[in-house]
Amino acid sequence: ANKRIRNILRKADGAIPAMIDPALLREPAESELAEAVTAAIDDTGTALAHKDYVAVLGRLARLRPQVDAFFDAVMVNADDLALRGNRLALLRTLGDRLGSVAAIEHLSS
Repeated sequence: ANKRIRNILRKADGAIPAMIDPALLREPAESELAEAVTAAIDDTGTALAHKDYVAVLGRLARLRPQVDAFFDAVMVNADDLALRGNRLALLRTLGDRLGSVAAIEHLSS
């Protein structure tokens, strides 16, 4: 999922909003992913501060069902620019937390 997220973000046109706007979460799968990502970020803050990267990766790995559901049900590059930006912000939020642990894209080769 990290590679897919990075590829989508790399190809994104324009600025990506800094924050996820809950009012723009239209699909159940994107709402569920946003909630799961927010909880995972909250859950991993202390472990990240203590450089317990195994714990952080373990917690983030538990997001796989929500990430898979998101990609199955949600068109990230929606025609509506506000929705697209919000979906990209959601992916960037997750990608940033994944990237704070390691350059995972180099590990999956």
